[in-house]
Order: sequence, then structure tokens, then C-alpha cells
Amino acid sequence: MAVTESIAGGAPAEVRAVHEGILRRQSARESSARTYARALPIVPVRARGLTIEGADGRRYLDCLSGAGTLALGHNHPVVLEAIRGVLDSGAPLSVLDLATPVKDAFVTELFHTLPPGLADRGRVQFCGPAGTDAVEAALTLVRAATGRSGILAFTGAYHGMTAGALAASGGARDIQVTRLPYPQDYRCPFGVGGPTGAELSARWTESLLDDPKSGVPLPAGMILEPVQGEGGVIPAPDDWLRRMRRFTAERSVPLIADEVQTGVGRTGAFWAVDHSGITPDVMVLSKAIGGSLPLAVIVYRDDLDVWQPGAHAGTFRGNQLAMAAGTATLAYVRENALAERAAALGSRMLDQLAELTRHFPCVGDVRGRGLMIGLELVNPDADPVASRTTPPLDHPDAVPVAPGPTRTPHPAAPELAAAVQRECLRRGLIVELGGRHASVVRLLPPLTISDEQANAVLDRLTDAVAAAARDQQAHGPHQQAEGPHQRAEGPHHQAEDPHHQAPGPNHQHAHRPHQQHDPGSAQPKG
Repeated sequence: MAVTESIAGGAPAEVRAVHEGILRRQSARESSARTYARALPIVPVRARGLTIEGADGRRYLDCLSGAGTLALGHNHPVVLEAIRGVLDSGAPLSVLDLATPVKDAFVTELFHTLPPGLADRGRVQFCGPAGTDAVEAALTLVRAATGRSGILAFTGAYHGMTAGALAASGGARDIQVTRLPYPQDYRCPFGVGGPTGAELSARWTESLLDDPKSGVPLPAGMILEPVQGEGGVIPAPDDWLRRMRRFTAERSVPLIADEVQTGVGRTGAFWAVDHSGITPDVMVLSKAIGGSLPLAVIVYRDDLDVWQPGAHAGTFRGNQLAMAAGTATLAYVRENALAERAAALGSRMLDQLAELTRHFPCVGDVRGRGLMIGLELVNPDADPVASRTTPPLDHPDAVPVAPGPTRTPHPAAPELAAAVQRECLRRGLIVELGGRHASVVRLLPPLTISDEQANAVLDRLTDAVAAAARDQQAHGPHQQAEGPHQRAEGPHHQAEDPHHQAPGPNHQHAHRPHQQHDPGSAQPKG
């Protein structure tokens, strides 16, 4: 605390020097693998709710939320109280897989929230502290339970950074799993989108496993995200999910739902699979379940519980602070109906953001579910035919797959998306980029975001899109100040007033979020 107090209490020149020095030392000493720090050259010293205060005294509205980890925002009172309770009790902080009252309370609360088929007959395995380790555990489990080795995964997936999780992700270089087409509307792999595209995706999957000459033996499991986050904020159609559940159940293939980012109310239901009503055989959970602290588990059907002691372990799987914070978070989201709140507010935000597609040709698509929202930036001046995923109908290789128009979106514009992210930061708004080409601007605000704060986010984002679009028109798509690999980093970043309320569809209602005082969105004192 002394560090943040000394920074806040200094003269402007001194504060700026501290800010720049920290960034300079980070750039000199940390790995070149760092990511967020390249696009977001800020030094957070205080945070509460939606707001982060930097070492330079500037405040930002945080719609990154630790990549979706902060369901209740920064330093929510119930989370801090839970952590202090463990610290003040003298309880051990790390206990491997021993039983403790803190763990028992966490498991009890977690099971209160699960789909009925898992809550009634579930088992839980505590893993290492990251979601990627829980993915590894899920893959190990289904292989042990089935005696098979193959895995079905989907294009565009992201399941983590360890070897097995990477192999099941969309960017895998060494192909170890069978890759299936994930249904999406805007860039449908079959060029049609909608229910027809989802139907073709399902048929492809069924055909692959039912064809004795496909070269794909019956797998150990199928892993999917109910909403692809890093893949570009692409919600799976509910009917398609039900089809995958039926398809895997009929063939005794365990279905693994990766809810690392979609869980705990993020999509407008407590778990994203709840929208479709399916019950997976295995659920992979992390991020928000730890209440901002590292925690990862898998929950699975009891008949799969065949692995031997020590088949999967992790030194930090007994993190008591994370379990206490997680219990408080799960209970608060459940008791205060924050999932339902995310559904209603997210729907309104999506409706208002959809207006951007009318005013800005560079906004190709707006999509999402609940408070998991994405805007895909495109190059409207490029020939949309160049982005087709299927040959033209007069091409000799073309095969008509279904009636209806073929979708021909414009090519993705990653440089423009990076420019929008920079313009957002200048206006005091933190957003993430994702998607196949890093061309999707992502919003992952805490579930406690107020209506006023949501209006401010929409206004700032609208203003940022307008500024980036103007710059592109003036200089062309390849003459932006910085491309996706040369994003602002280091002490030379100059931010505009982060409290600036950009003109936009909600400007007349926008209030500065740091003036809010409700427990779910209270902001730090200046």
C-alpha cells in the first residue's frame, strides 16, 4: 500500500516519472511473450468495480476484467471480506488436496449452480491454478475412462497454452486432434450461415464418425466452447449444441464443455450450456470461479471417475484464498441474479452497438451473448469475394450445398481493430482484441456494471470507432500509425482525458462511472 500511496501523493512530474520508469523496466526485463502490456501501456495501482487507476493518476473503465476473471469487478467488498476472513482465521493457505472447511463450502456452493445432471451425480477434481491445466485434466480423464485416445475439437477454439490444450485449439501446428467446423453466422465455413450453416456443421461431424473410411476412429471425447471467446465471440446455436449432445451421447463419446471464460453468469445464464439445456459429461471451470484469484477445476459424471490416485495433480490445487473468494463470488452472482442482469443489459448493449454497422461500413458484425460482446472490424473497400470460404457457383469445384444467399463478408481488418483499441485507451476505456485475425474488439465488463457505466462504455467505444474510421479514410488501411504488431508500449504513450464522455447513442444519459457508489460498482477515491 505504501507504494501506491507514494505514487498518488507525488507531484505530477514525479508521478509521471514513476509511471514511465516502471514501464521502461518492464520492457527491458520481462519476456517478449508478454501480450496485454504491449497494447495497454498502463501501470494499475488501484482498482474498484469497473475502474482502474494508473500510476500516472489516469482512470480507465476496464472492459477486459482480467480476460473475464473478474465477475464482480475489481476488489468487490464480498470478495475482500472472504479473503480477509481466511487470513484472519489463521487457517492454512495451501493444503494440496486435503479437506478443509473452506474447500467444503466452495464445493457445496459450486454444486448449487451446476446443471441438474451434474449436480446430482458429479465429482470435482481440483487442478493447477489455470484453466489450461483443467483442460489437460479433462482430456486425461476421458482417455482413461474410454480407453481411447482421439479428441474432437473445433476450428477457432482456444483451450489454453499447455501442450494438450494447444493441440485442441484452433492455432495448433502439430495436428493431434480431429478438427471440426464450428458454426458461425458471419464467416460461415460453408458460406451460408444461419441454421443451414449449423446444420451442415452437424452433418459433417456425424458423417466423419459414421463413415468407416473417414480415417477418424471413435474418439475419447469432444471438447467445445459454448461461446468461442478468443475465436471471435461466436455463440454456438442452441439447437447445434443439443445436436452435439445427442450425437456424442448416442456414440458414448464424453462431451467436454470448456466454460473457463463463459461461466458464472457471463453469457446471461449461470453456465453457458444452460441456454441450450444440455448437460455435458465434463465441465472445465476457471477464471471467475476463483473470485479473481487462481483456481481451476473440472466437474464430471461419477461413472467417469476411473482414474488412479495421482493421475492428475497440482501443487497449488489447495489455494484456500481462491476457494473463499470463489465461494463468495458464486453465491453473490446466484443470490443477486447477476446472470439475468447480464442477459438483459447485454441484449440492450448489443442492440445499440448493432447501430454501428449502419453508420460505419468498417464494422462488419456485432455479436455476443450476455456481457460477452464482440465487434468485428473489416476493410469495406476490399472486394468481399476475396474472403469467400467456398468457390463461386460457376467455379468447376463448386458444389451447391443449400438454397439461399452465400455470405461474402469483407476481409478482416486487424490494423483497424488495433487502432480502435488505441483510441479506446486514449478515451479511458480498456478493451481486448480477439478473433481469427485479431480483428474483433471484445467487451468483457464485470457483471456488476451499472446502466450509467454501460452507457459510458458505449459512448467511448462509439467515439473510438469513429476516430479510427476517420483516420483510415484519411490515410488508408495500411498507413495507420501502428499495426497489430507495433502497438503502443512503454513510457511514451500519451492518453487523453480518460473521463471524456464521447458523443454517441447514449451520451445524454452517460455519467462518469467513478461517481457511482453502489457496492457492485464503487470506484476508488481520487
